[in-house]
Amino acid sequence: MGAQQVRERFTELYGAEPEGVWAAPGRVNLIGEHTDYNDGFVMPFALPHQAVAAVSRRTDGRLRLHSADIGGEVAEFDLEALAPGTDEDWTAYPAGVVWALREAGHPVTGADVHLASTVPTGAGLSSSAALEVVVALALDDLFGLDLPRWKLARLCQRAENVYVGAPTGIMDQTASACCEEGHALFLDTRDLSQRQIPFDLAAEGLRLLVVDTQVKHAHSGGEYGKRRAGCEKGAALLGVDALRDVPYDGLDAALERLGDEEDGAEVRRLVRHVVTENRRVERVVELLTSGDVRAIGPVLTEGHASLRDDFRISCPELDLVVDTALTAGALGARMTGGGFGGSAIALVEASAVDTLTKAVEEAFAAAGYTAPRVFEAVPSPGARRLG
Repeated sequence: MGAQQVRERFTELYGAEPEGVWAAPGRVNLIGEHTDYNDGFVMPFALPHQAVAAVSRRTDGRLRLHSADIGGEVAEFDLEALAPGTDEDWTAYPAGVVWALREAGHPVTGADVHLASTVPTGAGLSSSAALEVVVALALDDLFGLDLPRWKLARLCQRAENVYVGAPTGIMDQTASACCEEGHALFLDTRDLSQRQIPFDLAAEGLRLLVVDTQVKHAHSGGEYGKRRAGCEKGAALLGVDALRDVPYDGLDAALERLGDEEDGAEVRRLVRHVVTENRRVERVVELLTSGDVRAIGPVLTEGHASLRDDFRISCPELDLVVDTALTAGALGARMTGGGFGGSAIALVEASAVDTLTKAVEEAFAAAGYTAPRVFEAVPSPGARRLG
């Protein structure tokens, strides 16, 4: 749905033109999974799929929300009554942003909002972060808050962690807010320092395909939280602030300290994934910076094996995508996102796109799975005002 359609629907709903229209994208994480809440490295890029919001200010302490994707009546909230745990609907994401802004002392006095999104939900492509960031950017502009993008991302993360109750890291919101067209974002999640790494696959004769398995996942579910708690336990046992502080060349010694008993074995797996995944991010940065784009393929595949075997967050559909893609000639493939469903990515020669797509579709049909959705991921702009 384009900006003009969103603008027109806003006018129908609220009886006046919006003050502006904004967009914020979903993201694909190229490499660096479950490292963000461990103060580690990530490397996402923005998708062309985005959430679009038409927004106007209010001065009466009311928030009105409507989604073209959900339908139904306009939802209305009293800003003074916004509180964590009071909303389990989709409205918790934009309402949580308003709550987080006000909790931080910013003078948001109300808003009318109409949203529409093309980011697939439950696919591990940050549909929730896109909703949060587009609302945050609109309110930042309308109320003259002049907040830097990294701070907007932090407030959106707080909305998701505290208001919604999903223990996600900072990557998704930062990617939506800060990515640039034609680049992947090398982000240090500890200090939020950023480097835009050129990532022009078309110029190299390559494509990055996203395969949405149609298996839905939810960050607020228990398994994500268990992995995060296990990582925090590992850091505590090793006497470090976060697993980011365990050096790659000291990994073996760290694992020995954790022991082999049942609890220790589980923590060992989590620690091994995070430490090796941080190193994989650094390797991909080095390869892209040197222009050796095809060489990142095996690093992506290594990442999937680690997520499958050590972090244990893959599923049969994701594994089937990766195995089929590699058999069909992909240079590399891995699951992307939080896991337990969602999407996988495959780096392929441009000439192999149709062959690989057909192979994955046939493999899913043979396994009796729901047909996957396959599309090309093109590094796209981050959040911005459309008009």
